[in-house]
Amino acid sequence: MKLTVVGCSGSFPSVDSACSSYLVEADGFRLLLDMGNGALGELQRHCGLYDLDAIFLSHLHADHCIDMCGYFVARYYRHEGGRCDPVPVYGPEGTEHRLTTAYADTPSASSMSEVFDFHTVKPGTFDIGPFTVRTERVAHPVEAYGIRVEHGGRALTYSGDTGVCEPLHELAAGTDLFLCEAAFTAGKENIPDLHLNGREAGAVARRAEVGRLLLTHIPPWTDPQVNLLDAREVFEGPTELAVPGATYAV
Repeated sequence: MKLTVVGCSGSFPSVDSACSSYLVEADGFRLLLDMGNGALGELQRHCGLYDLDAIFLSHLHADHCIDMCGYFVARYYRHEGGRCDPVPVYGPEGTEHRLTTAYADTPSASSMSEVFDFHTVKPGTFDIGPFTVRTERVAHPVEAYGIRVEHGGRALTYSGDTGVCEPLHELAAGTDLFLCEAAFTAGKENIPDLHLNGREAGAVARRAEVGRLLLTHIPPWTDPQVNLLDAREVFEGPTELAVPGATYAV
C-alpha cells in the first residue's frame, strides 16, 4: 500500500496544510480517508478529480468532511465527459443529510446521492476494493470511527479523532503504520473523549506494538515538536510528524 498525506492540520487549515485527508492506494485502487477543509485542492496534486474509487469519512466534523461539498460540485456539474458515476462514500449515519445541509442549495434533496453512493458505517469488517477494512467506533463527541486497512499482509490504521479508548487499541494492534491524531498537549489540555496528546498516542502505539507511528491532526495553535517529543518518550519505535505531500510505503 501507498499512503499519501493530502492534509494533516487539525481543526482548521494551517498556512502549510489542509485539514485531514489521506490517500491510500493499492492495485490501482484509490481510497481517500477524510476530506477536510482545503483537501480538495491539495488532492489534485496527487490524484485526478475523477480518479478516486472510494471515500471513507471518519466523522462529520467540518475539518474531516466539508470539502465533500466542493467535490459534489466537481462531480455533479461536470459537463465535459458527462456526469460521473456515483463513487462509494462510507460514513456515519446521516452523512448524506449532513452534506446536503452543509451545501444548502442542492438541486434536490437527493442530488448528493446522484454522484455519491452512500454506505453507513458501523463497527465491523468489510471490503472496499482490494482492501479489507475494519471499523470501530472511537471516543469523540459525535459518532466517529477509526479504520484499519489491510492489503497483501500489511496493515495501516487511522485513528480519526478520538480520546483514549479500547477500540483504538484493538484497531492498532500489530499494525505496520499507525496514523494517529495528537491534537492536545500533555499537561495543557485534558478533556476526556475528545482528542489524544502526544504521550497518549505514544502509549497506544507502544501497547499495540505498531511498526511506525505517524502523528497527525495537530492544530495550528499547538507546537508539533512538543507532541513529537512526548510521543517519543513513550514509544521507542519510529515516530514522526505527518507532513503534507509525504508518501509512505506500507
